[in-house]
Amino acid sequence: MSQAKTSREWKLSELAEAVGVTPRTVRYYVQRGLLPAPPFKGPDTVYGEEHLLRLKAIRVLQARFLPLDAIQVELARLTPEALQALAEAEPSAPPAASPSVPSPAGPGPAPASPPESASPSAAPTSWRRWELAPGLELHLADTADAKTRALAEHLRALLQKSQER
Repeated sequence: MSQAKTSREWKLSELAEAVGVTPRTVRYYVQRGLLPAPPFKGPDTVYGEEHLLRLKAIRVLQARFLPLDAIQVELARLTPEALQALAEAEPSAPPAASPSVPSPAGPGPAPASPPESASPSAAPTSWRRWELAPGLELHLADTADAKTRALAEHLRALLQKSQER
């Protein structure tokens, strides 16, 4: 006999429709590692609650203008509770208390550091984006630790120095 399902399951087309993406997009996210592979293949393939939550979270992060690589990193570090909260957030709403992507910073003083008490499991409040060269950008979360911020500043300084030559 079959056991009763404890959570909702969706076929690929149902899941895609529930989130507002195409089935092709869902398959692409699985291929990229943004979503875990579903447990079964073929016509019996079903997607569960985690897939739905992750897809909703991806939509929220995309509304904040994060690239897929940054979204993948963000999803990997979220706790299940943080993932649930992010998935329930309004997709068009920016993160609390700051814009989603500040304008590119030009030469000048380094951006202000976030408080050292920032929790690594908390979603970043904003991202810094610097155009290092045409077609090359550096994205840094305000929640990045001091060592990572120092590395970003070092990279910017090296590039600026090489462009002055």
